[in-house]
Amino acid sequence: MLDIDFVRSNFPAFSEPSLEGQAFFENAGGSYTCGQVIDRLTRTYRSRKVQPYAPYAASQLAGAEMDEARSRLAKLMGVETDELSFGPSTTQNTYVLAQAFRQFMSPGEAIIVTNQDHEANTGPWRQLANKGIVVREWKVNAETGHLDTDDLEDLLDEKVRLVCFPHCSNVVGEINPVLEITALCHAAGAFVCVDGVSYAPHGFVDVGNLGPDIYLFSSYKTYGPHQGIMVIRRNLGQLLPNQGHYFNAGTLYKRFTPAGPDHAQVAACAGMVDYMEALGAHHGVSVGGVHDLMRAHEVALLQPLLDAVKDRNSVRLIGPSEAASRAPTVALALNRPGEEVAADLAQHGVMCGGGDFYAVRALEAMGVDMHKGVLRLSFVHYTSEAEVTKAIEALDAVL
Repeated sequence: MLDIDFVRSNFPAFSEPSLEGQAFFENAGGSYTCGQVIDRLTRTYRSRKVQPYAPYAASQLAGAEMDEARSRLAKLMGVETDELSFGPSTTQNTYVLAQAFRQFMSPGEAIIVTNQDHEANTGPWRQLANKGIVVREWKVNAETGHLDTDDLEDLLDEKVRLVCFPHCSNVVGEINPVLEITALCHAAGAFVCVDGVSYAPHGFVDVGNLGPDIYLFSSYKTYGPHQGIMVIRRNLGQLLPNQGHYFNAGTLYKRFTPAGPDHAQVAACAGMVDYMEALGAHHGVSVGGVHDLMRAHEVALLQPLLDAVKDRNSVRLIGPSEAASRAPTVALALNRPGEEVAADLAQHGVMCGGGDFYAVRALEAMGVDMHKGVLRLSFVHYTSEAEVTKAIEALDAVL
C-alpha cells in the first residue's frame, strides 16, 4: 500500500501555507513539483548556471547533470540513452517530428490519427495533408469515447507509414492498449507515435517493452520542470531527416531538437528519477514496481468519485465508469459551463478547471456542447482519500 504521508512529504506544495486547505484537482494540466527536482533546479541556478561541457569545473558539473538526467530517464523507460531527448514542450516536439515525416513521406502515402487526442498529437500530423499526405481518422465511439481496434484494422494498409494515438485521452481517460495497437501497426508496416502526456503522471512506462517507435510526454505533468520529453527509437530516428544543425546529425538525441535546450530544466529532470527511486526504496519495491503502487492507490480513490457522478441526471461522465480501465482524469459534461462550476468548486477549496482542454475534436465527436465544455477533475498518486471525499462533497453542494 502506498504510504501517502511519505509521498506528500516529498512535495513542498503540501506544506505551503498559501495552499493549505485546498485540494488540487487540476493535475492533468500540470502536477506539483517534487522537492528533488526543485533542489536540482535551484542548485543549477545557484552554482552551475554556465555553458555546459566546457573544460572548467562548474561547466563540467553542469554538463554531467544534463547527461545524468538523460541516461537515468532512459534507463527508467527501458530505452537507450541517446533515444531520449528533451524539447521545450510536447506540442513543439510533435511539430518538429511532423516536419521530419513531411520530408520522409511521399504524396499518396498515409498516416492515421485519432479524434480522441489532445490537439498536440493530432493537429501537427493533420497539417501534412497540405503536402499531399493522406490523413485517415480513427474515430471514437460517439457515446463512450472508446477507440475500437477493429476500426483501426479497417484503416491499415500498405500505404500507412505512421499511426498516432494517445496512451490515454485527457478527457476520455480510458487507457488504450498500447502493446496490442503497436503490434497491429507494426504488422502492417507502420510506425507508431504514442502521446503519453496523460498517462505518464500515473506511472512511467517501459517503452522498450511496449514497443512504440515514438513516445512523448511532458515532465511538468510528471512532477518535474516544464520540458517535453520524447523517446525516438534508433531505427526510426536514423531514417527520418535530421531537423537539427547539420553538424549534429550524427547524434541521435540532437536530431529532433533544433533549438538549444533549457540546461537547468534538463538537469533538474534527474530529480524525477530521484523521487521514483525514493518511493521504491521506502516501499521496498523496484522502481518498476512503483508504477503499480501508484496505480493501485489511484484506482482505489477514483472509483468512489466515479460512483458519485455516473448516475446523476444533470451529469454526463465522459469515458469509462470503472476505475481500473482509466486514468483518474474525470471530465463531466454538465447543464452549465464547466468553468462556472469550477469557480463554484473553488469556493469549497477544490482547485479544478473547465473548458475544452485542447481536446475539441474528441468532445465534439461525443456531442458535447462546446459553449459549455466540460468540468475536469484530475488527480495523481499524491492525492489523499480525504481530498477525494472533499471533492465529492463539494460536487454535491454545487451540482
